[in-house]
Amino acid sequence: MSVLPSRPRLFRRSSWPEVQHVTAALRTETVGGGLLLGFALLALVWANTPWAHSYFALRDVTLGPSTLQLHLSLATWAADGLLALFFFVAGLELKHELVLGDLSHPAKATLPVVAAVSGVALPAVVFVVVSSALGGTGEALRGWAVPTATDIAFALAVLAVLGTHLPSALRSFLLTLAVVDDLIAITIIAAFYTDHLSVAALLLSLVPVALFGLLVQRRVGRWWLLVPLALIAWALVHASGVHATVAGVVLGLLVPVRRGPRDPADRPTLAERLDHLLHPVSAGVAVPLFAFMAAGVTVVGGGFGAAFADPVGLAVVLALVAGKAVGVFGGTWVTARFTRAELDEDLAWSDVLGLSLLAGIGFTVSLLVGELAFGAGSARDSHIKIAVLTGSLVAALLAAVVLRRRNRAYRRIALEEARDDDHDGVPDCFRGAAEGPDQ
Repeated sequence: MSVLPSRPRLFRRSSWPEVQHVTAALRTETVGGGLLLGFALLALVWANTPWAHSYFALRDVTLGPSTLQLHLSLATWAADGLLALFFFVAGLELKHELVLGDLSHPAKATLPVVAAVSGVALPAVVFVVVSSALGGTGEALRGWAVPTATDIAFALAVLAVLGTHLPSALRSFLLTLAVVDDLIAITIIAAFYTDHLSVAALLLSLVPVALFGLLVQRRVGRWWLLVPLALIAWALVHASGVHATVAGVVLGLLVPVRRGPRDPADRPTLAERLDHLLHPVSAGVAVPLFAFMAAGVTVVGGGFGAAFADPVGLAVVLALVAGKAVGVFGGTWVTARFTRAELDEDLAWSDVLGLSLLAGIGFTVSLLVGELAFGAGSARDSHIKIAVLTGSLVAALLAAVVLRRRNRAYRRIALEEARDDDHDGVPDCFRGAAEGPDQ
């Protein structure tokens, strides 16, 4: 009698080395998300006090050389400079996922890629439809990309509170989805928000980028070689008119993540060393400082009402809350439908719904796109900031309603799976999967 083949499973457990990598990344992002939230609240409170003028004056302080158009305000330095470090780390994470993580396996990559793409496309459609229906002009439609990106640090900080025992496969899915999300976001920024292009500066930037790539491919990790090349590449990309954060993700993608033949087996790879050094700086310094510079907006005195009297305000909120949730959940459901896959054991579609709602937390990239679309400090940019904060809060509250119901059950499951009867540091549930590819 023939045995029918088992149906493929969604959110199957990753190998133990991959789970360790994801856990370390999530821990850093969660701490960074807490700092991001704190700095954003500080800026929001300061901007709505009698001393608000001092906050805006601080943000408008300019410094830097005039060469290559680098005499910039502190707010611009945060958006163009500090976020370049954030996108460099995102490039490292994306490279890891493409080479060693879930994105290296077509079967595993399909789900987060489809969910990420649909989670970008549908919010953009919702924004355009709602904004147009409310009388938004052509200029208002420049903000179509504002609700497309998920803020991984913010989302994971919320997840740390809401779902402390969520299965590692779901946490890995959220991280991978956000990494793909970041790649799409930086592509959108480069393609649609470059108004003036200097081809000469862009071509010149290829020289330090190529030298940086040559050095890292040869596993040269000397900071006094890599840092100057990275800064020159960043400055030239900035001068070209392309947003300077593009340089960060390109440089990150050039770093090899596989262990080379000459790499000592007892030492971390260059990518791991760079990630270990820069990830905490990105999550704990760069992104919170950007949040401090970007989140200060006047809400009292009619600011909140003005934001939602503008068609883009309501469009952003609906796109983040409804567009993201339906996009991510729908992409996951369609993947299951067409691959005839089933959810892994102990999971329910309500878990996917909770994560889909959590993906509606947009902050860092959403605020950046708002500034690029409408101009930093403009009235519409302020409306975008209020809408992003409101939409993210609503998405987090709805996710809390869904995820908290399952947390107790997952706590019991986690206690059972975490038993390590052999005391070798590898949970029994990962027996047979402990050996993974070199990192």
